[in-house]
Amino acid sequence: MTLTLRPRRDEVGLKDGQLFVDGKWRPADDGATWTHRHPATGEEIGEFAVAAASDVDDAVRAARRAFDEGGWPTSRATTRIQALHRVASLLREHAPELRGLQALDNGVPLSFSANIYATGVEAAADVFDHHAGWVDKIGGQTLPPYQGGDHLAMTFREPIGVVAAILPWNAPFLLFAQKLAPALAAGCTVVLKPSEFASFTVLRMVELLVEAGIPDGVVNVVTGPGAPTGEALITHPMVDKVSFTGSRAVGRRIVAASADTLKRVSLELGGKSPALVFPDAPDVGLAAMTTMGTVTMGLSGQACVSHTRALVHRDVYDQFLAAAEMMAGAVTYGDPFEPATMSSPLINTRQLDRVLGFIERGKDSGARLVCGGERVTGDLAEGNFVRPAIFADVDNGMEIAREEVFGPVLAVVPFADEDEAVRLANDTEYGLGAGLYTTDARRAFRLARRIRAGTVGINGFQVEPHLPFGGFKQSGLGREGGQSAFEAYTELKTVLMPLTDEMM
Repeated sequence: MTLTLRPRRDEVGLKDGQLFVDGKWRPADDGATWTHRHPATGEEIGEFAVAAASDVDDAVRAARRAFDEGGWPTSRATTRIQALHRVASLLREHAPELRGLQALDNGVPLSFSANIYATGVEAAADVFDHHAGWVDKIGGQTLPPYQGGDHLAMTFREPIGVVAAILPWNAPFLLFAQKLAPALAAGCTVVLKPSEFASFTVLRMVELLVEAGIPDGVVNVVTGPGAPTGEALITHPMVDKVSFTGSRAVGRRIVAASADTLKRVSLELGGKSPALVFPDAPDVGLAAMTTMGTVTMGLSGQACVSHTRALVHRDVYDQFLAAAEMMAGAVTYGDPFEPATMSSPLINTRQLDRVLGFIERGKDSGARLVCGGERVTGDLAEGNFVRPAIFADVDNGMEIAREEVFGPVLAVVPFADEDEAVRLANDTEYGLGAGLYTTDARRAFRLARRIRAGTVGINGFQVEPHLPFGGFKQSGLGREGGQSAFEAYTELKTVLMPLTDEMM
């Protein structure tokens, strides 16, 4: 029987979405709406407002007033601390509902979002709790006068202003928290734009912000696609900072748009992360299944930090391929609400066609397709499902080894020694993440320092709320997570003050 998810809408409590501007829910000025089709079935699941330029202007001006005239930026530390902790508590309380909404947004199965920390509600709650701890630690310095004299030289950290926070569709929980929590902790106000492919989850989390006591105008939400909504937001002259997670193409557009008013920019723009597997890995088979799991389980490889290039020592190459193929064959698809479902569909038909195109060109380039690569048919034929593909004998210059496929495709590249492994790992325009599998602690540390990537996991990989996350090279600008994220939402101010009646 063909899969249907429409009955799940009432079970979860999904309702059509509106804009949230200055503390009020409202339709778009021109009445425009977006119909969300579920990627697993093609069914219409719900509608939400599409913000026109006039709606975006209203939202930015509300955030501007809340920053310039409201009390949030200058509120007592306890006010912000308590509000962020309440947000964390409400996220945990509503976790089952939120996981269901995400399943209706992007198709991520409950079996994944309930058990994998980085894609779950618990991670988002922890991020809010972590940044609540930074509110009363917004510190500057008091420095001795360099030229002598009787005066004070001081620095202060102040909130940067109005932030445009633009979220991707694949990790709405974590990215909602990673952008909002440090911005709110610092005293900024925000205009949030979720992806048009994952808006219902974000709209519900904004309702929880309101319940937690975030004042009117401090957080505003404009829904809709890149045009007109996103473009109006990134070009608005009253926006002080843009924080974006998504594609390189959009990231470049944001950098160009920021030039007119010199907006501050934080960008996380994807990766082509390598996993380096040596013969002395703790368990070569487990390393293969872990690597393959990042491009198959949960998000079907639609994650920026997925280890989509496996650089494998020739002595264990065949062993790695066999274990990776076994992992690929174990992945199951279907109703994201069913416990047996392990992975999601590709987010839309455009991405489906794009991934299938990469697979065909990979075969044409001379790489050996070990398994998968075909569209799932039968009861799931209406969904955007693709069987996990493994390419062996890949040259690092091939397209499938260089471009971010953003789908369940693993390129396996052989290497002979440590120097070749590092050269291959760094031979990419990206530099987001990397994995090392070895029991040699000296090698692990030596290579972790040589690899040009923002995060390097040794015999495993995970995201932590208190650690910076971001990339080298074209993987982005800036970091999210920890103290570095908090500081990215502040400006440094220097103040000089004489301690006598004489002028300096």
